[in-house]
Amino acid sequence: MKSHMLLLQVVLDDLGTRCCTSTSRDFNTITARVEHEGLSFLTITLPQFGKDFERCLDQGAVLSSSFPSFAGGKHGCLPKLFRGFTELVFDSMSGVLLDDPSIDAIFAVRQACLMFGKLNLPCSDARVAAAIDKFVECERDVRSNDFKMRGSDLSLFHTLAVTHLGDVMAKVDREIYHGRIIPRHGPGSTADSLVANQKYNQQEWTSRLEHLFPHGEFLCSNWGQVNPEVVDPLEVRFLEPDAERPVRVVTVPKTLKTPRIIAIEPTCMQYVQQGIMEVLVSAIENHPVIKSFIGFSDQKSNQLMAQRGSLDGSLATLDLSEASDRVSNQLVKVLADSFPHFGAGLDATRSRRADVPGYGVMRLSKFASMGSALCFPIEAMVFFITVLVGISKELGHPVTPSELLGLRERVRVYGDDIIVPVESVHTVVTALEDFGFRVNGSKSFWTGRFRESCGKEYYAGSDVSIVRVREGFPTQRQDAREIVSTTSLRNQMYFAGNWVTASWLDDYMVKVIPFPRVGQLSPALGRHSFADLFVQSDKECPHLQRSLVRACYESAIIPLSPLDGYGALLKYFLKRDNASAEPSVERDHLRRAGRPRAVNIKLGWVAAT
Repeated sequence: MKSHMLLLQVVLDDLGTRCCTSTSRDFNTITARVEHEGLSFLTITLPQFGKDFERCLDQGAVLSSSFPSFAGGKHGCLPKLFRGFTELVFDSMSGVLLDDPSIDAIFAVRQACLMFGKLNLPCSDARVAAAIDKFVECERDVRSNDFKMRGSDLSLFHTLAVTHLGDVMAKVDREIYHGRIIPRHGPGSTADSLVANQKYNQQEWTSRLEHLFPHGEFLCSNWGQVNPEVVDPLEVRFLEPDAERPVRVVTVPKTLKTPRIIAIEPTCMQYVQQGIMEVLVSAIENHPVIKSFIGFSDQKSNQLMAQRGSLDGSLATLDLSEASDRVSNQLVKVLADSFPHFGAGLDATRSRRADVPGYGVMRLSKFASMGSALCFPIEAMVFFITVLVGISKELGHPVTPSELLGLRERVRVYGDDIIVPVESVHTVVTALEDFGFRVNGSKSFWTGRFRESCGKEYYAGSDVSIVRVREGFPTQRQDAREIVSTTSLRNQMYFAGNWVTASWLDDYMVKVIPFPRVGQLSPALGRHSFADLFVQSDKECPHLQRSLVRACYESAIIPLSPLDGYGALLKYFLKRDNASAEPSVERDHLRRAGRPRAVNIKLGWVAAT
């Protein structure tokens, strides 16, 4: 924590210089609070100040209820903390937003308050337990809301789904019907603990999968493998619905305030989910119209629309709480109701039960939690149609294809980051809530000139996105994760204009590892700059005639996972590459596979650019 406080002091001085104000009292106040409250002040309380500040920007004034954890000054309604910055944004007496607030001051408050908000630290047992309780409560809410959804709303939802996503769902429906789904294994953990190449020898399948996705085609390299007379026949254990393996609910670090909850899927489910997901995402991204409204790989469109919304006020940015866990399976059935094979594929690959710590195995009403390969694309489709439900209610009739074309660059869905026209925001929010979703009020904006979407924040068209500290600081070369994170932090601080902070981090890093000036494309762990003219060159490579530097770099060893026999043949047939859909192989892929268990830092000669 000492290093974090030193960093904060440097950042405050850097920001104070930019805004021509002193931050010494602010740092003294924070130091006293940290001594009394601990690290939680930096990771929970101070970020809440930043969120309250954003809300004040959106509502155009500081209210008496703003900043409840911080004392106000003797004169005016602004809090004592960061008063030198906030007086450049709000009137010190009335609290009303200035006509021309300082963009630098807005950035400064957000940077100082939010930089430690997502520090990668484990939550307390109490907070983990509370998150699990909330997961179960959310499941009960979904089940309860299933009975509250109005028939007229569901009918409108289905009409809009068929009208605007019909082509997409029909394509996936045909691929499933004709048996053209090519499954694949993901890199992550599975509920049955199979990892890496072990997954190609899985012997567990469900009866629900067998109806649409026969094990002879999905688990075997050829149908002869299911013949009991062959030397090594595949022995598959078929699971009936009541005996299926449940997803395993676990927590992973997110913030010190609350962990992220994911559900680890069984191997067989994840295997086919990946195949359907590949076809579904391709159908959306190649659709001439829908690709403008739903995104999976490019966040730039959402970010540019958020910037435009902050500039002219025409677009609202919405964020949903517990988005994945609130997508009802009943609503997904309505979505796919006119496409029987698509709907059957979603149902067959959906895990119906979850093993929740402290609660045991429980039946799920949600479609899927994070962990399912189909969670992200299906939730995006559901949110998109729900947005159209809200706009349709405002128009008084279902959105037509021609009207949808008029909504290009005005409606966009990327996960739970949603952008809609400001004039439709209230009916859209109502529609989302009617279908059981919860709009996150602290991260949704439409009244002021602040907008955020997909990791970027803007005020009046200006980028006020911040740099976050993710890990602790390294003390030795063996601290691989910390070295990589701090190197990234240094370079992000540099490009954000916090050059004094970047210089301080340079001085810190050279005490741990060699830290040369390198190009942004260099694999070396070093300092970046706006121009490659200042790249350090220690010698020239005699073979490739390029500059080399003596520097550290990441080295990750893929774990051993030997595979042979039918499993190896199956992996060969399932491999893809970027050039074609033909099977391909990678070097050493039958001996090593899976995610590296650790990352090492090595020192050597590395390309400088």
